[in-house]
Amino acid sequence: MKYLLLPQTDTRILPFYLAMEEYAARIIKDDDIFFMWQVNPTVIFGRNQLIANEVNIPYCREHGIATYRRKSGGGCVFADMSNIMMSYITCSDNVELTFSRYTSAVVEVLKKLGLNASDNGRNDILIDDRKVSGNAFYHLPGRSIVHGTMLFDTDMAHMQGAITPSTEKLASKGVKSVRSRITTLSEHLAGKMNIEQFKDFVKSEMCDGDILLTNSDIAQIEEITQTYLTPEFIYGNNPRCTNTIQKRVDGVGEFQISIELDHNIIKDINIAGDFFVLGSIDESIIAPLKGVAYTREAITEALKQLDASTVIASMTTEQLINTILN
Repeated sequence: MKYLLLPQTDTRILPFYLAMEEYAARIIKDDDIFFMWQVNPTVIFGRNQLIANEVNIPYCREHGIATYRRKSGGGCVFADMSNIMMSYITCSDNVELTFSRYTSAVVEVLKKLGLNASDNGRNDILIDDRKVSGNAFYHLPGRSIVHGTMLFDTDMAHMQGAITPSTEKLASKGVKSVRSRITTLSEHLAGKMNIEQFKDFVKSEMCDGDILLTNSDIAQIEEITQTYLTPEFIYGNNPRCTNTIQKRVDGVGEFQISIELDHNIIKDINIAGDFFVLGSIDESIIAPLKGVAYTREAITEALKQLDASTVIASMTTEQLINTILN
């Protein structure tokens, strides 16, 4: 695996690093890629999340915390300069295998530091059964991207103030607050290693060489960055709601579904949440449902060719239909 280096070390806005992942996935085909990065205080929310449900926007504005959407699914996270972001790019398109390969490799690195690290079989890395890293998945043709946090340390007040997880989500994890279910590396490595030493150690364990990007590469990455900065992408387009459904599906994630009905016919529908997306929701689910009666029979018929697990990770078509109908 090769480590991807920038020609300059200036801190950039978060979408630049997401664009860097995309660029590497499209251009570098022969090697698996890994790199680490840090940003000024930022909230990043998943592709299918509604910003108003996940982010405390007034708090972020008051404290100068940036807010961006990513193209991968999953939940909302807070990042700052004491929190390391990690990116892994591989040719595998199997989401479970990709997650397992990556999280297992990181767990082994942490164990070499004497930490009681494990993964939870989905997308989190734990130390002493408390979350230290959460990860999300994004697929491009022929390449897959896993990216996530590594909480070396962080501003807990900002983390709790900027993100607004639902009480249902916390209850599903058996905890009463964000703070009670997470830990930081600094709690376990106090006095042994600073953040730069930790990054050097991870790089030496994960990678066997470097790839240095050029200024021409940077210019192309900056072009991709612009796709993350449009209001349409950040805030999304939601239909006028005549029916709103909020539901958690065990093993899949939280759903917020907004449906615009006209005489019980689906005119428009939006499916949001912190689930992992493997395919196009717009093409595979939303398009077939427009113009369909809001009944079990009509929805089942419209989605009869769908294998929902190819679009939303770990979800069956029956679960999807039940969720839409609540």
